[in-house]
Amino acid sequence: MTTTSERVTARIDRSCIDTVRALAIDAVERANSGHPGAPMGAAPMAYVVWDRHLKHDPADPAWFDRDRFVLSAGHASMLLYALLHLTGYDLTLDDLKAFRSFGSRTPGHPEQGLTPGVEVTTGPLGQGFATGVGMAIAERLLAERFNRPGLSVVDHHVFALVSDGDLMEGVSSEAASLAGHLRLGKLIYLYDSNRITIDGPTDLSFTEDVGLRFTAYGWHVQHVEDGNDLEAIDAAITAAKADPRPSLIEVSTEIGYGAPTKQGSSAAHGAPLGPEEARGAKRNLGWPEDACFHVPEEVLGHMRAALERGARARAEWEQRVAALESEDPAAAAELRRVIAGELPQDWDADLPSFDPADGKIATRSASGAALNALAARLPELVGGSADLATSTSTELEGAGALSATSSGRNIFYGVREHAMAAALNGMSLHGGVRAFGGTFLTFSDYMRPAIRLAALMEAPSTFVFTHDSVGLGEDGPTHQPIEHLMSLRAIPNLIVIRPADANETVEAWRALLPRRDAPRALCLSRQALPVLRRPDSSPPPVARGAYTVHDPGGAEAIVIATGSEVHVALAAAELLAAEGLRVRVVSMPSWELFDEQPQSYRDEVLPPAIEARVAVEAGATLGWCRWVGPAGEVVGLDRFGASGPGDVVLEELGITPTAVAEAVRRTLARSAGRHG
Repeated sequence: MTTTSERVTARIDRSCIDTVRALAIDAVERANSGHPGAPMGAAPMAYVVWDRHLKHDPADPAWFDRDRFVLSAGHASMLLYALLHLTGYDLTLDDLKAFRSFGSRTPGHPEQGLTPGVEVTTGPLGQGFATGVGMAIAERLLAERFNRPGLSVVDHHVFALVSDGDLMEGVSSEAASLAGHLRLGKLIYLYDSNRITIDGPTDLSFTEDVGLRFTAYGWHVQHVEDGNDLEAIDAAITAAKADPRPSLIEVSTEIGYGAPTKQGSSAAHGAPLGPEEARGAKRNLGWPEDACFHVPEEVLGHMRAALERGARARAEWEQRVAALESEDPAAAAELRRVIAGELPQDWDADLPSFDPADGKIATRSASGAALNALAARLPELVGGSADLATSTSTELEGAGALSATSSGRNIFYGVREHAMAAALNGMSLHGGVRAFGGTFLTFSDYMRPAIRLAALMEAPSTFVFTHDSVGLGEDGPTHQPIEHLMSLRAIPNLIVIRPADANETVEAWRALLPRRDAPRALCLSRQALPVLRRPDSSPPPVARGAYTVHDPGGAEAIVIATGSEVHVALAAAELLAAEGLRVRVVSMPSWELFDEQPQSYRDEVLPPAIEARVAVEAGATLGWCRWVGPAGEVVGLDRFGASGPGDVVLEELGITPTAVAEAVRRTLARSAGRHG
């Protein structure tokens, strides 16, 4: 027999869920844009997570030991915004009313860093799923490092709400396979199985048994038949928490639940219900038909209890950290340091330096040496590669491997570049670790959606790309990047660095590691390169983006180069010097860092009065016009590469000192003609 208390609880639960549904309806109607269907169908499962399971503090959204909730189905953003508002985050009802309006804190898809409580920028399907895997990896690594018997200071889950579309995307398959292999038991993903996409029923293209697929990945799989059955959802989450495997809970729902004619159809997916359908949906839910943005006091009182629960959970965690401080002060200090994202004193003291007498060194090898020097002083430095650790020089010596049973700092992603990039974002957003991952530059194509989101979120993920030009040689055009440098430079807020030698590579790591405001792509050579000679033996100023490596005084022309082509530029300057022409050579490892410098420094490196300019880079020429100007010229490649020894390929494709010298002569002639 149902008690009065149980009936009251059930009534409040239903009212909270319907408040979320109604807020989604109203916000989408007001914006005349958005996705009402998923919030209406998935509100019960999301409510159970947030009301009964999620450990969080709305008053302190950045509290470190909180559970992470990722709305991978980012189109259902009003579901998340409603929950954030109702539970007491700094998101007002007026913010909800401004949904999808310019400059609002409730954009069409969730944006991390804009809206309090949003953990990941989502919308491109599959990205939230894979990013959550990285968060769980970070939690595992930090728990192993800092927890003590009977004293857990890192102990939280990663929840996500994922959709049919998320599970169709390839990146989620890559990430799910990796998560199952690593037995990331802190992952709990609720699958909103509403069987609808924009084009219609999922069985137009998606008829697989998702549960069996995830069972094969090594996940714990459960199925809740009724998406409105709160107790069944609650029991499934409880069971998931107790299982050592990552969990997928498939919940069968009805998209647009309550809508008179659109429930269960694609018509409820990506457009407002319309005034009559919205009123009908509210009527079916027992909601005031003409009330807009209505939040009953009883609902607000119940949901805002999250503030008290959160404050209590955070206070208990702080007590555990204090206990760790008593037991192991050094460990507690380290925990506070990595949470704050601070670097220890002398973190870069062991970074190597190189001399021309050391001979030629591939910048990938110099990067590997720098990484291992850093790893010795930075236990939070973790990384790996997509099955190319040896080729990319990204393995940390003696640091062990991350596996289902051990928490080494080397992560072997397998041939899963896209999942690797998204997982790096998850680790970077989670905090407490500094994550890098490596592959060949040409395979950055597989990673681009995650790199773009890293830039949008200002996540400090480090992407190590080797084999950065046709100079890699015999592997041929499939592996030789052409358009990739320019493609990466086109992404706002991504720092791209292509060092010219071993010392520039070391300085790139020194410049990038302290920065927490942007992701970075480090592009490195396979072939060995000479170490540049600096007259005063000082480190090259890579942090400034560009600098002069050769200046004969009274320069008539400038050659700007990156990476291995700096050496081509220097050889061209020697050829021209024999003719009595004075040419300055500028190494420009990073356009983005150079852009950050004062105009006075940029004019010092590239004097505006010198119009005769040539850029040389073994890649696409697009974009170099901004640095060489109207009288300038670019020596590059606007065609695919070829298979053969690297030096032969470079010669045959015209990346040579002779070609650069000829270009300088032409630019000098053009410049003289402009002023003749």
